[in-house]
This record gives sequence, C-alpha cells and structure tokens, in this order.
Amino acid sequence: MKRNDPITVIKGVGEKTAALYHKLNIETVDDLIRHYPRDYEEWRDLVNIGELKANQVSAIRALVISVPQTVHIRQNMSITTVRVRDNSGACDIVYFNMPYIKNNLQTGKQYIFRGRVILKNNRMTMDQPKIVSPQEFAQNVHRLAPVYPTTKGLTIAAITKTVLAAVNKLDFGEDYIPESMRREFGLTDLKSAVTGIHFPENRDALVSARKRLVFEEFLFFIVSVMFLRDMTVQEINDAPMMRIDACQDFIDSLPYELTGAQKKVWAQIESDLCSTHLMNRLIQGDVGSGKTIVAVLAMFMCVMNHHQAAFMAPTEVLAKQHYESILELADKYHLPFKPVLLTGSLTAKQKRRAKESIVLGTGNVIIGTQALLQDDVDFYDLRLVITDEQHRFGVKQRETFAQKGIQPHILVMSATPIPRTLALILYGDLDISVMDELPANRLPIKNCVVNTDYRKKAYEFIAKEVAQGRQVYVVCPMVEASDEEMMGDQPVLENVIEYTEKLKKALPDSVRVEFLHGQMNPKAKNYVMEEYAAHHIDVLVSTTVIEVGINVPNATVMLVENAERFGLAQLHQLRGRVGRGEHQSYCIFITTSNQNDTMERLQVLNKSNDGFFISSEDMRLRGPGDLFGIRQSGQFQFQLGDIYQDAVILQDAQCCAAKIYASYRQPNNEYQAFWAYYEENAATNLDYINI
Repeated sequence: MKRNDPITVIKGVGEKTAALYHKLNIETVDDLIRHYPRDYEEWRDLVNIGELKANQVSAIRALVISVPQTVHIRQNMSITTVRVRDNSGACDIVYFNMPYIKNNLQTGKQYIFRGRVILKNNRMTMDQPKIVSPQEFAQNVHRLAPVYPTTKGLTIAAITKTVLAAVNKLDFGEDYIPESMRREFGLTDLKSAVTGIHFPENRDALVSARKRLVFEEFLFFIVSVMFLRDMTVQEINDAPMMRIDACQDFIDSLPYELTGAQKKVWAQIESDLCSTHLMNRLIQGDVGSGKTIVAVLAMFMCVMNHHQAAFMAPTEVLAKQHYESILELADKYHLPFKPVLLTGSLTAKQKRRAKESIVLGTGNVIIGTQALLQDDVDFYDLRLVITDEQHRFGVKQRETFAQKGIQPHILVMSATPIPRTLALILYGDLDISVMDELPANRLPIKNCVVNTDYRKKAYEFIAKEVAQGRQVYVVCPMVEASDEEMMGDQPVLENVIEYTEKLKKALPDSVRVEFLHGQMNPKAKNYVMEEYAAHHIDVLVSTTVIEVGINVPNATVMLVENAERFGLAQLHQLRGRVGRGEHQSYCIFITTSNQNDTMERLQVLNKSNDGFFISSEDMRLRGPGDLFGIRQSGQFQFQLGDIYQDAVILQDAQCCAAKIYASYRQPNNEYQAFWAYYEENAATNLDYINI
C-alpha cells in the first residue's frame, strides 16, 4: 500500500464509505494517516460503585437488579432507566432515545458499564454508558484510545479500525528526515511516529510521536517560507513612488498625534514605497495600536502617485466596514480616495460596475475579499495590496497578479503579537515592523478570571450592559455536544448550540440572542455578522470564528467559557473584539479548572493587556507538557504544532530547514528523500502559508 493510493485500497472502505471520508478531506492513504486524533481516552481500572465521583468517566462491573423501564417524555424523546449494584452500593443507569437497550440487559446478570457519572436528584447516575465485554475491557485498560474528528455516518470506532489497517499495510518508504538529523534533534522514525500518534503504548510514546510530527510540520512550513523569501527579495520596483508633502499635511490634520511606534513604522513603509525593490512588510501590532491609520497613509501616498491601492479583508462584513470607514475619512479629511467595494455577495450588476471602475481607474482604492483575486478582475494600475494575516500573500496570489502584469507592494497587517524570536521564523519572507504602543486615550479593558460559580453574576452583568444599549460576545470551544465529548476524560465543554438556548432562558426576554459558528454556510455567517454589526442582535454566542472579521465598537463584554481550553494569545485576540469604542469594556474568563498552573496562566490576562507580554508568557508557561488540552491559537493553524507550546521544536526545525534548504538542487545530497517528498506534496506544503 502506497501513500498516494486512494483510501478504497483499504479493506472495508468501499465507494460509499470513501464518500464519507471525503467529507473529512480524506482522499488518500496519506490523508488518512494524517487525520490525527483530537484527543485520547484513557481506560482506567474498574471501580466500585461506592467510589464513583460526579463528572468523571468510570467503569464498573455491576449486577442488574431491576427490570429496565422506558418512559416516553414526548414525541421522539424517551428515557430508559435501570438499577444496578455491586458489593459497595447501587446506582442508576440512564439511556436517552435508546429504548432497544433494554433487550441487551437481563435482570440478575452482571455487565461492565463504562460512561460519565452525573449527580441526579442526589443519586449517582451513569449517563449513556457503553456496555463493554470483558475481552474489550482487558484489551483497552491502561491504554490511550484515539478520539478522532468524525462526520455523520463515520464513528470513531470505524475510523480507528481503518487507520489501524492502513498503518499495518502501508509501505512507509525511506524516511525523508535522514537518520543523522533525527539523532541530532532527538526524533523517532516516521513509521514509529505515525503508529505512536494513533496507537500510543503509553504517554511517553505519544510525546515522542508528536514531537517528530510537529517537527516535520514546522520543517515543511519553514522551507516553504524560505522559497517565498528568495522569490520576493529579488522583485524589482520598476516605478519607485515619490515622497509626497501632502502625507505630512494629512498627519498634521489628525485630531491626535501619532505614537512613536506609528511614526517609526510609517517611515519604514514610506522608504519601502520609494525603494528600487518591492515592499513585502508585516505590521505587527496589538488591537488598538493604530495600524489602520498607517495603512491609510500608505494608500494615500499610492493614490497621490496616481496608482491604485487594494485592501483585502477576511470577511465581507469587515470589507464593508472598511469601505464605509474609508468613505468617511475621505470626506472628513478631503482625501482623493475614490473607493470601490467588491465582494462575492454583490449583485451581478453591482459587480459589473465595480469591475469597470477598477479596470478604468475611476476607482483608486479597492476594498474587498478574496473576490479581488478572481480571473475576471483587472486593474488599471494596482501598486499596493494591503491584506490581513489570514490572507498572507504567497505564490498563488502573486502568480494571479503576475498574469495580469501586476507586481504590487505587499503590506500585511497582524493583530497577533508574537515574540520576535518566533516571528522571525514564521514570517521569514517578510520585513517586520512592530507597533508596541497604544494611544494614550484608549480605555484599558477590565478583566476577571472566575470559576463556574460566578456564571449567574456574569449573566446579571450581561443583562445590565444590554439594558444600557451595549452588546456582548460569548465564546464557547465547541459548536455542539457530541457523544464522544461526553465520553472523554475531560469535563464536558460548553457548546454554542446548547449555550444559546441556556442564555435565552437565563436573560430577559427582551435580550436578542443569536449564535455563529464556522460550520454555517458563508451566507448565513455574513447575515448574522451584519445583524450584530447593525445592533439587531444583543448577545452573540460564537466559536472563535469571531477572532477576526467583525468590528463592533458598541460591544463591551466578552465572556469566554472553558477559558482553560484556549492559549493566552488566542484569549487576548478574543478580548480584542471589545474595547473598540468610547465605553468601558470588560472581559470575563470562566474556567472549569481549579488547578494552580491553569489559574496562574489565566491570571496573566488579569495582570496585563499587552499582547507582546502575554504571548511571551504563553510561551513560557505552556511548555511541552499539555499535548492536546489547549486550542490552536492565531493564524498558524498547524494540525499538531502550536507555536507557543512547541517553540523549542520550532527553533530546532529552523536549524534543520536552513541545512536542508542549502542543499536544494545539489546532486547526491543526504536530503534527496526529503526533496522528493516535498516536491510530490508541494501544494500541501505551500498551503501552510496560504500559497
């Protein structure tokens, strides 16, 4: 079995099953073995009923002492209850919508039940437990069982069986990281890593497997960045811009003085635009540090030199907000901007007019989404593209413009403060400007880290803010509840769907509550964001999809549930959704953990609103110990790696990448297996940086 074989070569995977795997973006055997577990379930020893603790997953061997009773609560809702006991006590077993389960349970017979324990009416109850055979329990006890992302029709058990078949039959070929380098950086071989990430013998084996796979993930990314750097450093600016006195006049007309950081960064951009080489620059600055006005200055200089500038936003809602802001600025300061908005949701007539304005040059500042990259969008004289970190420019985008005879200056805006040591690696293709000052008139956000006992007070505070005309964000880590989540070893996580209903019941009827998550179709997402921006929604319950893509100055409260499941840098990004207007803003982090290290980490957010300090603390406090407990942060959505938790691995991968990259096109070098695999999977590697 080869890596690039379709998954139908695996026994038991026919065309219908393959179609289900395709929904998870799994087409080949390689895709399947790269479909890593999102968590692991540790099967512990059997316990006595008298030792059961609420909110824990446990296994008991117990005797059925009552006839199972099924009660139909309403249409499509039934509850089946049975009483069981052992020598230490008795408890209830409850199943929802599983009336057939009573056929599997006989009074007077002993079974092994494994499931989550809850306290119901002061009685220990096992909720929806699995009935496990003695053989299955013996095979799994003390082992880490993989918990995979699933889709409807594919169970974790089915995926586990398929992955096991693939790992056992796959010809891994020559390891593309040579043995000398594996020894130098303490890495296991590829086959051991893939086997260990899916079916670890123990926690040490899992740590070793993960380290290797994170290392190679970073390695491919960094090599791709090196290619991109070499490509962009040679780009000649055939029409350097002229410095314009009107830029300083515009700065002088502002009702506030630019910060020292803004002045420094503007000087760097101005120098780039006048240089003989094209600009490829990243502005890295916290929310509220004033990046936008510097970007407007760059557009102003471009327009005054009789060129076009484009601003690409991550969402249609934000593109529209930028368009309206630029219209307002142009009117207020008499700027020669003729803005054009181009997004996917415009009518055919509106799109045609926008494209005509762009190609004729009657529009000189073009604001849009990825729609600006479409083949049928031609520009009159585009010289500057400003984009956000989510749309970092790479080979594909540059080729799109090159085919139209365009080689623009690139300015990337990032609100993700990353320690400089890491930024130099991750943004190796860009010159980096840092804006590390906030304007003096900005109100600092008030923060608190609390446990779930505070939730009622938090709801009262939300109701009070809404009554004063403000808006609120609530962030949950999950979209909806799942059986797998209920059976996991971690506390059950809050999910958007159920939490929305819970909030509607807890808040006054007048409070308008809606939800938003990444699985919604783009049209529905845009509609909800537009409604929230227009203040037709008071409280928006969401996943981290609201990290970017919306600007609502009227939002004053950010409440994050299960805060312990996010990295500090990501929590800081979420906090940046509030504090954008004139009113005092607040951030409430609710955690289900009472562990000292978790509280120490979250208290960093209480102490500081400085994103650069927070990201450094995130790197210091996280360390390599937490394998899967914390959600990915920021724009670098690696499958396994996390730039803070795995900072040391990232730096090692940088050293390795430098050696490998130096060998490119050299005959008979020890990295030939690496280059063969890299070129075979070039599209995947380049996707890491949206290329």
